[in-house]
Formats: sequence, structure tokens, C-alpha cells
Amino acid sequence: MVAGDDHASHTNTLTETFDNARRDIAAALEAKGFSPANLRQFSVRPDRYTAARPERSDPQTVYESLRELAAHATGGCLIYFTSHGTPQGVIVGEKILPPPILAQMVDRLCGPRPTVVIVSACFSGVFTPALKGQNRMVLTAARRDRSSFGCSESDKYPFFDDCLLKVLPAAADFPALGPLVRACVARREHDEGARPPSEPQFSVGNGFRSPPFARPAG
Repeated sequence: MVAGDDHASHTNTLTETFDNARRDIAAALEAKGFSPANLRQFSVRPDRYTAARPERSDPQTVYESLRELAAHATGGCLIYFTSHGTPQGVIVGEKILPPPILAQMVDRLCGPRPTVVIVSACFSGVFTPALKGQNRMVLTAARRDRSSFGCSESDKYPFFDDCLLKVLPAAADFPALGPLVRACVARREHDEGARPPSEPQFSVGNGFRSPPFARPAG
């Protein structure tokens, strides 16, 4: 779970939006059955969040940490970015992580394992062509030429992350998650008059196999 920035859209004002999403989506995944030992979190300001003990958001730091994790957590891969985006890639700390570099990271870390990559950022559809594959699911917050919404200092979460949190309890597995998130985002943008629509992108390879999520306790 990588929160790649800490500034609001179009301003230099600090925001908790991305770190809120990082923290709460990690907790929601844990509730769905992910082992806490296999959930790594990254933040631009890690010293601010002592409870979660995130590592610093930097492409090299993310890669090295996930390489270590992938060595002993061999079942599959989930990589989630929530940040600002540009047509060149997603912002991770002081750098822009472009699609070819992320694709190389995923190839090296995950190989043939079932792999889910989620990118919550403006223009994040640029990642779909580079990342899609037979054993992969790719879900992005917007198409390659569209902005996503909800990244101001007054937003608790980006629209996309908020929708993922809302629909995750009802999703049986990862492939079920994509259509639910897309429908939720479309409703939210329509209700709030956010235009043009972001149109989240969703790709599932023919060979992708996702185990069912754990049922909530009780």
C-alpha cells in the first residue's frame, strides 16, 4: 500500500487524503484475510504515522521492500498506489514512476504468480497496456487521458479509494471488485457533477486466478 504524495490537487496545501486511504485499505484487506505480516505500507511522511510504521515512499525503497516480502510470501502479489498522477506515470515521493519501470518491477517481483495492480491516480490508465497479462488483474482510477477526483485537502479519500472501501465487503474476490468499484465511481461522479467522468479501467487476464476473500467474522 503506497501513499505517494501528501499535497492536495492544484495547491501546495498538505492533505491526509492518500495516507487515509493507505491506512484504511490496508485494514480492510486485513479484514478480508490478508496476513498483517504481509502488508507493507509506504508514506511520504512515515514519521507522522507511528502506529502503522510505514516505510518511505520512494520507488527504490518500495522495490527493495517488496523484493524482500516476495521472497517469503509466495502465494501472489498485490501492489496498490494512491497518489497524484500525470500522463507520464504516478507520483511516488519526489519522483514519477512510469509504466515501463513499474512493469519491470512487477515482472521481477511477481513473475508467474497471480498479481493484482491497482493505481488510484489521475491518468492512471496509462499503466494498463504495460501491466496487463494472463496472470494479472489491473484496476486504475481513470483512463489514460482523464483525471480522477477527490484529492483536495477537504476530502477524506479520493473518490476511487472511497468506493473501493465501500464495495470491498461485498466482493467475493478480486475480479468481482473491478465492476463494483467502477459502478460506484460513476454514481459518485454523476451525483457530484464531476466532469468529464474518470472512467476507471479494468483488465483481467484469462489465466488470472483469485482465491475467494475470507468471510467477515460473525
